[in-house]
Amino acid sequence: MITKHLIIFGTRPEAIKMAPLVKEFKKHTEFETRVCVTAQHREMLDQVLSFFDIQPDYDLNLMKPNQNLYSLTADIITEMRTVLEDFKPDFIYVHGDTTTTMAASIAGFYSGAKVCHVEAGLRTHDKRSPFPEEINRQVAGRISDYHFAPTEQSKDNLLNENVSQNNIIITGNTVIDALLDSSERVNVIQNDEIETVKSIVDSDKKLILVTGHRRENHGVGFINICEALKEIAMANSDVQIIYPVHLNPNVKGPVYEILSGISNIRLIEPLAYPAFVWLMAKSYMIITDSGGVQEEAPSLGKPVLVMRDTTERPEAVEAGTVILVGTDKNKIISEAQSLLTDTTRYQNMSALHNPYGDGKASQRIAQFIKTKY
Repeated sequence: MITKHLIIFGTRPEAIKMAPLVKEFKKHTEFETRVCVTAQHREMLDQVLSFFDIQPDYDLNLMKPNQNLYSLTADIITEMRTVLEDFKPDFIYVHGDTTTTMAASIAGFYSGAKVCHVEAGLRTHDKRSPFPEEINRQVAGRISDYHFAPTEQSKDNLLNENVSQNNIIITGNTVIDALLDSSERVNVIQNDEIETVKSIVDSDKKLILVTGHRRENHGVGFINICEALKEIAMANSDVQIIYPVHLNPNVKGPVYEILSGISNIRLIEPLAYPAFVWLMAKSYMIITDSGGVQEEAPSLGKPVLVMRDTTERPEAVEAGTVILVGTDKNKIISEAQSLLTDTTRYQNMSALHNPYGDGKASQRIAQFIKTKY
């Protein structure tokens, strides 16, 4: 029996995490699998599609200058109707917590397809943090028929919301599938961007990789973050900070104003996924507000300071692989200094087990779906 499967995503993080699922589903001849991208992000999404050699069957190309959540949500729901009426999938797959995820799950529900939520059950229980992601994932969770939870705790969150246990499976996170495959490939492929990054890395210094972009940190939060990074750099001549700076003006403004001209800080353009994986592997520690990096870095043995006050990934905090520092300048500085100077603490944190999986999440999803028809 042939069943139809539509895998939908729109942003770079989603593409990274859904690429292993696309690859896995294409192996199964009883699955007719198609890919739809909304292109909620465009250039960064295309970089990931190219790296993983994925050709979308449907490309809604929805990214617009100065797009907002109102128009984006409406456009995704409206444009998905054409795709769903053309392909008539039995199952659709959405990921995580983006606007694409929320709107596509609504459209899939309207079409009558079974909605499958990859990376299901993450919660902060604070609808404003992260915004709008917390509500996006809760909406998708209410609509979904099947839930692929990365951890026991995410499964418990779903059970507490009265989701049937029969419709939940703990899979691990597909981002680990992607990372383990990619971290091997980036050392053997010829990639101009990786070569450029290699040329700026000072191998004699401890590398701190920084990423930051979240809306809730805009304004005073980013000023505090940048002031902390400046003090860390000034106090540690044996450290190099590399910061691929997000294109959002609310991020670029304070970053370049406060951190430009410091000899051991390099501000660079955002990196495509292969170069970013290479840089993560070379780093000593990572300071970030990214959800995905919280999951990935422990598999590479890299301690993470998370510049958020809340996280929907508490397993990493409990396991000790990440430390929440928020945008508290003094806390960022003190935790970074501790990891730079306390060798025993650093080694213990680096050696901890990643709570997010073993790289076989996509296989578990495919096998589960085979039991549902």
